[in-house]
Amino acid sequence: MDVALGLLDPLVLDRAYAWALPSSPLGIDSANGSALHSFPSAQPTSQWPRDNIYRQIISILVLTQVGATSLYLVFSALSYYLVFDRRLEYHPRFLKNQVRQEIVSSLSAVPFINILTLPIFLAEVRGHSLLYAEVSEYGWAWMAVSTVLYMAFNDFAIYWIHRLEHHPSVYKYIHKPHHKWIVPTPWAALAFHPLDGFIQSTPYHVFVFICPMQRHLYLVLFVAVQIWTIFIHDGDMIQGHWTEKWLNSPAHHTLHHMYFTVNYGQYFTWADTYFGSHRAPQPELDPLHDALKVLRAKGLVDENDQLINKSKKE
Repeated sequence: MDVALGLLDPLVLDRAYAWALPSSPLGIDSANGSALHSFPSAQPTSQWPRDNIYRQIISILVLTQVGATSLYLVFSALSYYLVFDRRLEYHPRFLKNQVRQEIVSSLSAVPFINILTLPIFLAEVRGHSLLYAEVSEYGWAWMAVSTVLYMAFNDFAIYWIHRLEHHPSVYKYIHKPHHKWIVPTPWAALAFHPLDGFIQSTPYHVFVFICPMQRHLYLVLFVAVQIWTIFIHDGDMIQGHWTEKWLNSPAHHTLHHMYFTVNYGQYFTWADTYFGSHRAPQPELDPLHDALKVLRAKGLVDENDQLINKSKKE
């Protein structure tokens, strides 16, 4: 977040705050009457400098809302229209108006997740994390090591957070809304209870408070995680790929939604394999089989099982 503010402050935010809360043209802070400088400034300034905590709070909330919503809409649309098999929308357990419900649920959750995450982002921006600016501080080797540590820490932590959220005493209060989608589309990526979305995201943020990480690398990995979360909901049941044994693919996550107590991992399969919750994708488990039964019965596919009628299921 400090990287985003560092880029946007000189480009946009300085002018925006100078317009909204201008300082006195004579260099007097209208808030307390103290002198800011001896002569009128050539460029408008704000009563709230860049390190003002109220300015930072507003900026963080605006940027996280715009950023998260934009990533969700753009990459969910790309995944839905370019990857997702629309025939799955005829699966017996695909809900009426499900895509619309997923979008509404996701867009409703984002603002509340952002508010819950605000204290962590604020702590990062105000210098309380172990984020650092110059690669030379720790060297290029540490860039690689910290990336591996970041992925491993997140994968292990999210596995157990996710698995514990399936415990009966917790599930119905927090995680159940996300499992409304038995056959999810990419639009379901953020369709969480806000507390669920926040809790599952905490490892990404906690890591930089316990382990040094270059701030640009952290931003890239954090954005990549958001995109990955969308793509694992694309319903693609590819089997037999060489990455299948170690990568928690969309196929694995599709099985998680369908069978509930398997494949809790985020990136990799090692935790599921070690702790006994792994279920490998198999051709016979593909939800497309049940969708095709409906399509064939309604005469909506040709001899190659391709859609010949784009109308929605009634």
